[in-house]
Amino acid sequence: MIRAAHTAPPLAALPLLALLVVPPPAHAAPPSYPPTRVEVVRDTLHGVVLEDPYRWLEDQDAPETRAWIEAQNRHRESVMADVPGLGSIRGRLVEVMVTGSTETPTERGGRYFFRRRAADQDLNVLVVRQGPRGRDRVLADPHPLSRDHSTSLDYTDISSDGRLVAIGRREGGADEEVVSFREVESGHELPDRLGPWSFYSLVIAPDLGSVFYSRFTPQGPRVYRHAMGTDAASDPVVFGEGYGPEQLVDLALSADDRHLLATVNYGSAGDRGELWVKDLATDGPFRPVVRDLPASFRGAIAGDQLFVLTNWRAPRGRILRVDLSDPAPERWVEVVPEGRGVIEDFAPAGGRLLVTTLEDVVPRLRAYAPDGRALGEITFPVPGRVGTVSGRWDSDEAFFTFESFVVPAAVHRYDVATGRRSVWWRPTAPVQPERYETKQVWYPSRDGTRVPMFLVHRKGQVPDGRAPLYLTGYGGFNVSMVPSFSPLATLWVEAGGVFAVPSLRGGAEFGEEWHRAGMLERKQNTFDDFTAAAEWLVANGYADPARIAIRGGSNGGLLVGAALTQRPGLFRAVLCKYPLLDMLRYHRFRIARLWVPEYGSAEDPAQFEVLRAYSPYHRVVPGTDYPAVLLVTGDGDTRVDPLHARKMTALLQAATGSDRPVLLNYSLQAGHSQGRSVRSEADDLAVDLHFLFWQLGIEAPWKAGGR
Repeated sequence: MIRAAHTAPPLAALPLLALLVVPPPAHAAPPSYPPTRVEVVRDTLHGVVLEDPYRWLEDQDAPETRAWIEAQNRHRESVMADVPGLGSIRGRLVEVMVTGSTETPTERGGRYFFRRRAADQDLNVLVVRQGPRGRDRVLADPHPLSRDHSTSLDYTDISSDGRLVAIGRREGGADEEVVSFREVESGHELPDRLGPWSFYSLVIAPDLGSVFYSRFTPQGPRVYRHAMGTDAASDPVVFGEGYGPEQLVDLALSADDRHLLATVNYGSAGDRGELWVKDLATDGPFRPVVRDLPASFRGAIAGDQLFVLTNWRAPRGRILRVDLSDPAPERWVEVVPEGRGVIEDFAPAGGRLLVTTLEDVVPRLRAYAPDGRALGEITFPVPGRVGTVSGRWDSDEAFFTFESFVVPAAVHRYDVATGRRSVWWRPTAPVQPERYETKQVWYPSRDGTRVPMFLVHRKGQVPDGRAPLYLTGYGGFNVSMVPSFSPLATLWVEAGGVFAVPSLRGGAEFGEEWHRAGMLERKQNTFDDFTAAAEWLVANGYADPARIAIRGGSNGGLLVGAALTQRPGLFRAVLCKYPLLDMLRYHRFRIARLWVPEYGSAEDPAQFEVLRAYSPYHRVVPGTDYPAVLLVTGDGDTRVDPLHARKMTALLQAATGSDRPVLLNYSLQAGHSQGRSVRSEADDLAVDLHFLFWQLGIEAPWKAGGR
């Protein structure tokens, strides 16, 4: 028997509503799984002996691991082979997803650059348009680059005059890219190549003779300067010496092409930042503008002014103006003060600041003069998401996207001078958002904190406890979960279900205080918020534990991993994608040192106790009736090591006392980053939904080829 590191919390420690949940019925004997060798490795950390029976599965390239992965995939396929509905689910997903798309354009030198995918294409094609009403010209097409359309392309940067573009090429879902350069007018590709590396950012110098780029190295982030026409192996480091793996460096060019801005973030938690500026006209060194302040800083240079979004002395954010000729902190001027809403982002455009805020997780987009005078607001008909605003300081034109759960993203053009807005591109996906409603409710978490949650379902649907519930969340890294278009949500509500997204602590929905309330020693708050959402939905007739599915990816994979190990009787099925699960060893792999400021490290005695208390891999208790679980990962995930999903699959299969399946969907190509073909994404979502429909007893309402 595998010894658990510790047991589940006693019944008295659980929220009251947990006592009202009907326990699951007795089950048949657990299903048989492919054999997995047990070899217990014992570690002693801070006087505590820890046992790991599946440490050998951490070696991704070992022949035994590869054979195990193959056996697990075959097992999943055989288990699901006779479950009906996959064809109809995939057919409807293809209808919704394979309809064509256009991304927000970037204007440079009178040319408009964007990615576009036609309805009969798998991948985004890089196009350029001369003038706002010109004809689109294909600049780079990824389709011929791979037979299975697993290679994608993106604009890494565009020169300020629109003459040269940097194109990133990614294989599968890996973070690493190879960057090449192409002359826009002639289409000629230059011989220079950078990578494959994990890039943070890349900037083409105004004279087109060199490129500055920031990338990850084992020692930490470094900024290099590449002279065009030379060997990249000899590129010198020009910034970043001394920074470790816990830091990131982003680069941006000023609107007048004179200054290069370097933003240093201390870990993904974003609780400390620095701003450095290099004068490209004099080729001077990077000069510090912000250092040694315990807050995040994000800047954009317009003229000789640096505008900075920060939570320094303002947990919900404010915008400052800094004179680059005299950047001393005592001379900083506040132009947009902290308000009721959280400032998410801003963009200088048309001599103004376009500022996106969240007020009770509902977006607002407002325009301000450089001195802070309010100049108007853009309103939206439903709660949704405002995409990144694209504009230039010396142009009256700006673009952004708006979307909601069942409303696909449309690209909007905004005339900064007149305040007029028009639709630049609208999707043609066959969805009917008018048939559904999105509403926001508030519920108490375990400690009494009020937490908001979005619910999507058919208009007039009565909460009688019979509808299948899909509950998802994130709760980390200062990321807000706002209403974004989801093909999965669309199919779920079409099938009569309820789609729920709570705004968990650890996110950015209410500023830095909300973020800090769900990180480090307070991470359990995130998990409590999530299970409290499920309890509230049960108590208010929206769900029954026998018909609740939960889903999370990456940090959200940790979320649902914690939920299934802490409250296994509250859920029927769990979809756990690209997860972090072994929280005592996570920091040893890939780029995970970046996440230590968010989670902590087992190397610290106090943080070890916190991590050990919730680490899903260490909370699995043999004989527990766990819900059905589908873990999803793949070799292409170079961000969150797939070892987490491999080890957790083996452990849950050995430990579960229920007859509900624990399955692994392991791709040999897919990874954490975007860029795979739309049909591959539809295939993956179809497998996810097929599993959840099966476990919750949902009959797909569409025909095999679609609706």
